[in-house]
Amino acid sequence: MTKILDIPYMNILVLGLAKSGTSAAKLLIENGKKIRINDFSSNEDDPVIKELQDLGAEVILGSHPLSVLDNIELVVKNPGIPYDNPIVDEAINQKIPVITEVELAGRINDGKLIGITGSNGKTTTTTLISEMFAKSNLPVQMAGNIGIVATEVARKVTKDDILVMELSSFQLQGIDTFTPNIAVLLNIVEAHLDYHKTLQNYKEAKFNIFKNQTEADYVVYNADDQHISEAIQKAHSQKVPFSTKKKVSEGAWLDEDSIYFRNEKVVYRKDIVLVGDHNLENILASVCAAKLGGASNRGIQKVLNTFSGVKHRLQYVETINGRVFYNDSKATNVLATQKALAAFNQPTILLAGGLDRGNSYDEMIPYLSSVKAIVAFGETADKIKQTALKAGVSIVELAEDVEQATKIAYSLSEVDDVILLSPASASWDQYRSFEERGDMFIQAVHTIK
Repeated sequence: MTKILDIPYMNILVLGLAKSGTSAAKLLIENGKKIRINDFSSNEDDPVIKELQDLGAEVILGSHPLSVLDNIELVVKNPGIPYDNPIVDEAINQKIPVITEVELAGRINDGKLIGITGSNGKTTTTTLISEMFAKSNLPVQMAGNIGIVATEVARKVTKDDILVMELSSFQLQGIDTFTPNIAVLLNIVEAHLDYHKTLQNYKEAKFNIFKNQTEADYVVYNADDQHISEAIQKAHSQKVPFSTKKKVSEGAWLDEDSIYFRNEKVVYRKDIVLVGDHNLENILASVCAAKLGGASNRGIQKVLNTFSGVKHRLQYVETINGRVFYNDSKATNVLATQKALAAFNQPTILLAGGLDRGNSYDEMIPYLSSVKAIVAFGETADKIKQTALKAGVSIVELAEDVEQATKIAYSLSEVDDVILLSPASASWDQYRSFEERGDMFIQAVHTIK
């Protein structure tokens, strides 16, 4: 059954297809809108293109002529398309609204909505929250930047459901009325500047997550993050902090023994399976959102007693001849790799490198004390090598790709070493996604075995 989409525009351009664009186009068509689709890489023989044409969509492939904006009242943009794209830029010049697919999802969602964003930890936190509701026997669905198209899920959500949505800065920059009942802000570090151009633009996109909230809503935020603590003062919603450094009686905090929410003991730390100090932040944020959403302590405990991580996020892969392999391909910036390195105190061989976004890697130096060797690859290999040499890492090798780097790392390793893929860089110089990069690492590990 098609949900009624409350949107006052008739002639709409869907710019960029992929899964989210296809879902958005179908939803708009079902709601009687006149749709034009413009996609550069799709093929006319693609069954999806034929299906959309049969539904009545006008489809323009292979180029981006400005004429695609003729008579258009609204642009629904693929999140990955930057705002300096000529079509998007011209739409803004013509004062045509530009939104992303999550805005449509928010408009048709009937259930309670929980949105999670941050530079790092989004997927782990989104998964933890969803599992905490599920283990508390509450109806929950998960969507968004986690790889599940938001409008596809929102179509099925009822008023009794909880929709937990991972949100990227790319998605959040394109919202209008989108409003989570519970917003979660994990952390902010310099990232995606090739897209957002400035740190301020990036922060403003992230902080859109609470811009439409009212006093009836909640914003869960990292009280230890200066960027967030300053910005959160503008929120109209109820502020619920979490902290790994201090007691925050109105939110979630910890001591050496336990994790607490509003001074209620929720779980013993010794019973938590997920490794890494950085994951304590994700756990605290998850506890806040889960408790605010009605999850039980028992449900939360069941998750934290068994959850060992999400694929590509500090994921244990295999132990081979005493060497322990971890896949942290999702570490696409320096902070993420810092946190991964801080999770281990035994000798570590680090595999790092990827897309060169112009940033330095010297901020990793204080975290390289347990690193005995670095194998660098990709566009940033030379930069990472220079950082390693400054840090006094005794062995630095260069590799063509992740597969070769894995083999080199194993040849350099000894019993009880950790071999860690944590690239501190995006994947797009050699791989289509961090998932593909991580899968190549896993495959290489299995080949060694």
